[in-house]
Amino acid sequence: MPLGLIKYGLPGRRRARHPLPSTPRLRPRYDVVIVGAGGHGLAAAYYLARDHGITDVAVLDRGWLGGGNTARNTTIIRSNYLTPEGVRFYDESIRLFRGLSGELDFNILYSERGHLTLAHTDAALRTMRWRAEVNKHLGVDSEIVDLDELARLCPPLNLDRGERFPILGALHHKPGAIARHDAVAWGYAIAAARRGVEIHQRTEVTGILTDKGRVAGVETTRGRIACGKILQAVAGSSPLLAAMAGFRLPIRTVPLQACVTEPLKPFLDPIVVSGSLHVYVSQSARGELVMGGPTDPYALYAQRPTLEFKEGLAAPMLALFPFLAEVRVLRQWAGLADMTPDFSPIMGLTPLGGYYIDAGWGTWGFKATPVCGKRMAETVATGQAPPLIEPFALERFAVFRQLGERGAASVGH
Repeated sequence: MPLGLIKYGLPGRRRARHPLPSTPRLRPRYDVVIVGAGGHGLAAAYYLARDHGITDVAVLDRGWLGGGNTARNTTIIRSNYLTPEGVRFYDESIRLFRGLSGELDFNILYSERGHLTLAHTDAALRTMRWRAEVNKHLGVDSEIVDLDELARLCPPLNLDRGERFPILGALHHKPGAIARHDAVAWGYAIAAARRGVEIHQRTEVTGILTDKGRVAGVETTRGRIACGKILQAVAGSSPLLAAMAGFRLPIRTVPLQACVTEPLKPFLDPIVVSGSLHVYVSQSARGELVMGGPTDPYALYAQRPTLEFKEGLAAPMLALFPFLAEVRVLRQWAGLADMTPDFSPIMGLTPLGGYYIDAGWGTWGFKATPVCGKRMAETVATGQAPPLIEPFALERFAVFRQLGERGAASVGH
């Protein structure tokens, strides 16, 4: 590494490299159109080009690259889910995340911290034991820890038994990590563009064109585009786009808010989550505390933060870390969480031929970015969902095969 820096620095001045190639004019036809230039859509475009040789791809977004939920999440990565289907799926995502910086030649600042899910009641502790056993059975590193071990793993945590919600133990998930969300999106975008994928920002899809039960193209604010296949990856706007395609989704879109504090000296290494107190927190590389809570209690297509959220978050945060009382909040924002009845995503085929869906991520879409992109690319290329994502098919709601991941949600919703 030092030798590489010397070689880079000695030649002197050099022209700046543009990370993304210039986008050509929007063509009238592509083999595949991906709606949504967030992490999932860009990852799918990259894996379509890399793994399947499909480069005649246009990624469309009404906003800008990575400007939706990808830019509005709290960057937590984990695989300590409750169902075998969820554990297998997210475990593959972690394996992909670990090698992503090297593969994309773009530093995503991936940092394994460990993930602590606190239990405040006997019922919560039973659920943690259940999750730990499912995780270990599938080869995922998770275990129940007592208060002594919890004090060693996270010394600043308030373990006073006199608290209103005393901590009884925790589920410790060693592979829990964080990464830089915009770096993930830009890394995939640059790698996909180098392989011939076109990314068109400020291009809103206003209609889905069909012919004899199959997709024929899309109507956009920049004109009509013909295509043979469409992948929908638009997070909170999923029900709206699906309605354009002629089918309904069992999804309720609600705001999900988060905030960050002023930078502090590093004191919090693990990610700390309390479903009972409706709070989760991690410390970024810049020292900011990144904090979130439950979804808002009402359906709304608006990214509007509220004072109520900050007030509700302050009390549980101070119960866990009382010394933060004078710390200032710097920024607050809201994303749109697409919640399904069983708290699991919807992936794969739809009633419309050639139309594929990636939706229903609720509060955990960022951590699924690599695996979702890879497996949805395989689905689009082959026309068939691979076994890993078959359990997340849209048809499960018609045949009553829900998965039930509510017990593994980061916070209670």
